[in-house]
Amino acid sequence: MTDLLKLRDQIDGIDREIVRLFEERMEICRQVAEYKIANGRKVLDRGRELEKLETLGSLAHNEFNRHGVQELFQQIMSMSRKLQYQLLEQEGVSGSLPFTQVEKIDRRHCRVVYQGVEGAYQHEAALQYFGEDVNIFHMDSWRGCMEAIKEGMADYAVLPIENSSAGEVNDIYDLLEEYENYIVGEQILKIDHALLGIPGTKLSDIRTVYSHPQALMQCSVYLEQQQGWKQAPVANTAMAARKVAEDQDRTQAAIGSVAAAKHHGLAVLKMPLNHNRLNSTRFIIVTNRRMYEKDAKKVSICFELPHKSGSLYNILSHIIYNDLNMCKIESRPIPEHNWEYHFFVDFDGNLNDSAVKNAVRGIMEEAVNFKILGNY
Repeated sequence: MTDLLKLRDQIDGIDREIVRLFEERMEICRQVAEYKIANGRKVLDRGRELEKLETLGSLAHNEFNRHGVQELFQQIMSMSRKLQYQLLEQEGVSGSLPFTQVEKIDRRHCRVVYQGVEGAYQHEAALQYFGEDVNIFHMDSWRGCMEAIKEGMADYAVLPIENSSAGEVNDIYDLLEEYENYIVGEQILKIDHALLGIPGTKLSDIRTVYSHPQALMQCSVYLEQQQGWKQAPVANTAMAARKVAEDQDRTQAAIGSVAAAKHHGLAVLKMPLNHNRLNSTRFIIVTNRRMYEKDAKKVSICFELPHKSGSLYNILSHIIYNDLNMCKIESRPIPEHNWEYHFFVDFDGNLNDSAVKNAVRGIMEEAVNFKILGNY
């Protein structure tokens, strides 16, 4: 035990020396940052860092220590960059983010587009967010909605991005990366799916059930209990309701909303069908303008990374170091690049916060094809 205590004392002494040297190094890094500010130099010099890591690794006496030294100094260099980003922000030379802060977005004097037909959940979400009197129209596809706001036909689009039971709507992530449109709000809609049929239909009459694939998935427990029912996917739940109403066939039923039933003159045969009674869908409000409300509380970004060890960790460290709470991360494959991905990250904050500016500036410098998707 005495020998162990002596060894621990020695480690404590070495650790104190490491802290002293670290602080000395960071002070010199501060001077480097001041030089870069004065001379308009970039913070990140990737070539210099890689050369330095190789040199430091060669000083170690075995392979294990070589790897450890390089990992240690990667973190030290990362701390140095974060310090420099902070100083750039404090000096006001980091450049402004290309977004305009507004008090509130105008929810009354605008045109809103959604995908589907009247009675769809997206229609309902749009009415909840913008009000019953909003000037609203629909398109056949999510891409059509993105095109509508890109071309100025609509001011805002309402798009589903996540369901608490079925998960993400992956196509929306791809469209957010593709188009220069931005998230300015979100609407959470509780989803209670109903089984809809023409009046007088009995459950024993039904042979085919139409609905959106995610709605079918969210009601899978109930549907699997029904013998002989065929599941037929369609573009959205309201279109399913419209088909059943138009065909007037008692062997057909749709899974959709009570609003869709009222709109198409259908009867609610059973509800709720979804096995998750807390089933909700998150809709995003998208526009072609780079703006955010003064009280926005969530930032969404996307980026690509080199396909190498530690690259994601290094990027996310900017969020951790600035004491921001990451609330979501998703990935989508990059077309024609096997096993490489776009990453989509949500974290709490406002683009006017210094911590958010520091984190965004660091990620922007070090990631590939970085984009702020919105602050809302």
